[in-house]
Amino acid sequence: MALSTPEHPEKGSSQLNEEHQLPRPPPPPQSQTSLPYPDSCLSYWHRTTRTFPYLNHNQTNAVPSSAQYVVIGSGIAGALTAFKLLEAGINPKELLILEAREAVSGSSGRNAGHVRPDAFRGFSGYAAAHGVEQALKIVDNENAVADLVAKFVHEHDIPCDFSPKPTFDVNITQEMADDEETNVKEFVAAGGSLDGVKSYKGDEAKKRTGVRDALTAWEWPAASIHPAKLTQWMLSSVIERGCKFWTHCPSTAITRGKGDKWNVHTPQGIISAERIVHCTNAYAGVLLPQLDASLLTPIRIQVHSIIPNAAFSGSQALKSTMALRYGAMHFYALIQMPNDGMIIFGVAKATGITFDESSYKSEIVDEAVQMFGDLFPGAKEPAEKHGEGLDHAWTGLIAITHDKVPYVGPIDDLPGQYICAGFNGHGMAGIFKCAPGVVSLMLGETWEDTKLPECFQYSHERLLRGQMKW
Repeated sequence: MALSTPEHPEKGSSQLNEEHQLPRPPPPPQSQTSLPYPDSCLSYWHRTTRTFPYLNHNQTNAVPSSAQYVVIGSGIAGALTAFKLLEAGINPKELLILEAREAVSGSSGRNAGHVRPDAFRGFSGYAAAHGVEQALKIVDNENAVADLVAKFVHEHDIPCDFSPKPTFDVNITQEMADDEETNVKEFVAAGGSLDGVKSYKGDEAKKRTGVRDALTAWEWPAASIHPAKLTQWMLSSVIERGCKFWTHCPSTAITRGKGDKWNVHTPQGIISAERIVHCTNAYAGVLLPQLDASLLTPIRIQVHSIIPNAAFSGSQALKSTMALRYGAMHFYALIQMPNDGMIIFGVAKATGITFDESSYKSEIVDEAVQMFGDLFPGAKEPAEKHGEGLDHAWTGLIAITHDKVPYVGPIDDLPGQYICAGFNGHGMAGIFKCAPGVVSLMLGETWEDTKLPECFQYSHERLLRGQMKW
């Protein structure tokens, strides 16, 4: 499949924020799949890590003819899968990671920098899709992942700007305030715990969040992070122990090889592999056509970096992250980086379906600047001086599954192939349990051993249920 090459800046507007559960968009044509665009734009995370030594590793070299384990994708899912395989004792020389573009060029290098578990907000939607028991497990899983990320970063002393801090769900409209209240009541009635969760109303909500129009706000523990630095650290760790890594080497097809092996086709050669892990998120359908775009839908998000004025600098820097909610398909996400003070502001709206990460929508940029100033009047006063204000805009993909949860585990009828993808914009709050879970399954353990919700498990029956919904 040839790589696509669209024009760069784009007119017209819309995108979704990766930090939230999203209603399903209309299904696109089943043939709509694409390899990653080679000319994708750079995010703030990419622009601040250009000296990563393995950024374009082996890009012109032929691939090895064989590898016992092939991991496709160099984002957090792929890097952590490789890390856990080596931790389990796999020979690093038998492990190969393939990346279609430069290292960490996909969703892990394009998100909004949030490690933000779903404390309760998505419970009702999960329960409708999977039942109350599974919904409780999904929420518990996300809360556990937040702790696992913190433990991993501290245990390995990873320089990734990890910053634990509270997050606020801020409701700007009565519709959203009522919706949040309903989710809380249903969650608690089902036996869910609100330990660590606080709520505020009226003037107290405005005071706590600094948001002028806040009606209610809910607070719980979260964190911000530089996702590219985290992923690059893991890649460096496995490469320096002997793992092989190829960039600018898209996997274009997988065919049956000799015996129980698979042939992974790339422009740099064919690799014979025993085990393959698809860590390709929104792109998984390229190599797994059964995951058509009705079951794994690519949705583009748009995020912006803003250099703060005095109102958000020095001791006035934000002490929390936020989601600012106007409607189910209309909200904004906000963090402020601890090192340089950069504000990361995502805009969430209904969007079209595309694999294009090379362009952005200029009117969404205008909206981001306008709304940031409206939500936080201090952003406009004093007037910006040269060097303050909008810094950059970029786009990336999130992968929406038909039933709101990721695809994890062995792939039916393809023995030796596994998947860890389709994170619905919650990868930072899911991968640190899903990737180790896949490794456990590859090494012969049971699903029960993974401690993952059963509804995450990939199966032919699960796909059929999704197809029947259309």
